[in-house]
Amino acid sequence: MIPAVRSELRKFFTTRLWWGMGIAMLVSAAAFAVIFGFVYTIAPDPEAVAAGQPTGDPTQIANSVYTGGLTMGLTLMLVIGIFQIGAEYRHKTITGTFLSTPVRTRAMGAKVAALFVIGALYGVVSLVGSVVAGAIVLTSRGADAFPSTEVVRTLALSLLVLGLWALIGLGIGILIPNQVAALLISVGVVWVVEPLGTFALTFWEWGREHVVMFLPQSATNAIVSGVTQQNPNAAQPLEWWGGALTLVAYAVLLAGFGVARTTRADIT
Repeated sequence: MIPAVRSELRKFFTTRLWWGMGIAMLVSAAAFAVIFGFVYTIAPDPEAVAAGQPTGDPTQIANSVYTGGLTMGLTLMLVIGIFQIGAEYRHKTITGTFLSTPVRTRAMGAKVAALFVIGALYGVVSLVGSVVAGAIVLTSRGADAFPSTEVVRTLALSLLVLGLWALIGLGIGILIPNQVAALLISVGVVWVVEPLGTFALTFWEWGREHVVMFLPQSATNAIVSGVTQQNPNAAQPLEWWGGALTLVAYAVLLAGFGVARTTRADIT
């Protein structure tokens, strides 16, 4: 298994994709941390709060600042997960992969393990950018940069989040072998379909109370325990552990089904 994992890591880090993604993760995390650092430290206006202005305690504010770029980060990890298998189908190298590692479950397990390593690495890069930039802004605005140990837990959980989104990308890349189609569909769902669907469901009581909190991005937001909106139509988030279990379920379902399909499919 170790040689197979090493091979998957070598496939990724011998391309220009890895440093391009690393720069994007660092810059986007820092940029969003700066933006949210200023936004969430604005003195709350009672009328604005009643109209839905996000509010939170110092811990929630710090969590939101440091994980402000998580949506961009999870999108990049989703793309990496798709590339990890989609590039194999596109360039017809999947046959060579299975010839070098005849046990397909081992080959796919190596991809899963490699994605967790890659996700952890990029998670660290993202946290360096967001924590450094965010802490500077929070301190300059008179806010506490690390008000409680819960912030450290949130930072650690964000590493898990990025790894799970990479696995979700792997499953999508297997289920949609066309790499371009997989990228367009997955990014479209993350940035357009799910936000619009979440917004629409908040006006339906049953959907707001039983569906919204289990959507992937809602579960992700619950994990980082950020600020909340004082809006009667806003869905109540899950506890952080509930969000983590929900996201794990998505990753296991998509990646597991994809791996099972690949181990049985004819790739000739």
